[in-house]
Amino acid sequence: MSAVLVTIASGRHTHLRRQRAWLAAQSETPLAHVVVSMGDPGIREVLALRPDLPSELVELPPAAELPLAAARNAGVRRAAQLGADTVVLLDVDCLPHEHVVRDYTRALRELDGAPAVVSGRVQYLPEGMSEAEHTPQAVARLGRDHPARVLPEPGALEAADPRMLWSLSLACTVSTWDLAGGFDERYVGYGGEDTDFGQRLAAAGGTLWWLGGATAYHQYHPTQSPPVQHVSAIVRNAALFQDTWGFEPMEGWLREFASRGLIVREGGRWRETARDSGGSA
Repeated sequence: MSAVLVTIASGRHTHLRRQRAWLAAQSETPLAHVVVSMGDPGIREVLALRPDLPSELVELPPAAELPLAAARNAGVRRAAQLGADTVVLLDVDCLPHEHVVRDYTRALRELDGAPAVVSGRVQYLPEGMSEAEHTPQAVARLGRDHPARVLPEPGALEAADPRMLWSLSLACTVSTWDLAGGFDERYVGYGGEDTDFGQRLAAAGGTLWWLGGATAYHQYHPTQSPPVQHVSAIVRNAALFQDTWGFEPMEGWLREFASRGLIVREGGRWRETARDSGGSA
């Protein structure tokens, strides 16, 4: 298999710089690292720091909200143009274990051409790590698994609920991507596009698999839970998802928003409350 790794980015330059250093140490070198800049001209300078790493930059124009779905589609299109038959999507926050590409391509070979998306192990790193601590030994010691993710035995595959698809770290063949139709670009801003892609995969006869391997280490950055700064996009994207698939995604976040008075339900729909309530933080 010929694999290309795709990362979408806007800001997070330090995270991207570290990611690329780790990517250069892969046991199976990808054809290229395709980086999609979402309106961030500074990404070009980060790529220039590693001239040894085969790279392709795709630049999207600035937009009011990050076009996450469109950016992933643009990255995979470029990977296919480069001759890839396999794509690995890895968020800019993630450091790839040296065997990420190897583990993903082995898993897809094991699935023997069946339409599938494979999602590897993700461990989250704590706040306050120094630059010197971002080593394979230190992150393996400090990383913590997400409680919602299933962890098969090393090298094993376990079928998963497609509603659990996260684009943080995944791999599939280009043919599977095309069969599912990629990401739905009607989703703009944060939330819902991953879950929608899982449904597109299932509707096309594909399966999501957890993989015991292909470990990625998520670098720390400040977050809010629930992500109130994205409430407008989440409410809008949840309505789009419900119209498309007949059920509601991101239920936990929506319930939290409602409990805080940020959204109300009217006529079977969630609606953001007045802006002075803090719902647009």
